[in-house]
Amino acid sequence: MSSQRARKGEPFSVRFSLPTDHLVADEARRTRRSKSAIVEALTEEAVRTRRFAGIGFRGEDAARRPWIIGSGLDVWEIIQMLEDFDSIDRLLEQTQLRERQVHLAVAYRDSYPEEIAEAIAENRRTAEQWRELYPFIELSPAA
Repeated sequence: MSSQRARKGEPFSVRFSLPTDHLVADEARRTRRSKSAIVEALTEEAVRTRRFAGIGFRGEDAARRPWIIGSGLDVWEIIQMLEDFDSIDRLLEQTQLRERQVHLAVAYRDSYPEEIAEAIAENRRTAEQWRELYPFIELSPAA
């Protein structure tokens, strides 16, 4: 989501009903963001959930992430497993995922490859990379 927000479109005016305006204003206060930023974020999520039926978004405001409804897994987790299993058939044999869920994750990844690649790269950081980023934390030994 982040790289696509760099460029802005033409401004336009929108008028919400009073109850909707109050909801947006409350969310803006809660998150300490502008009403425009709230409307933009909600619009983008709504469009993506319409384009990819079966995908929802969860997480904190600054780190919202797409997940496959009914799987409990984020899209990046399914894509990482697909990379690790190296085949959809092996992934389906070894997990409780359904073919439609995997294909949905792949379709989303194909539309937003940077977003998914960044999440996978973060998850694949080594212990040394984590220590470098956060020198004050202690990592548990691998089991």
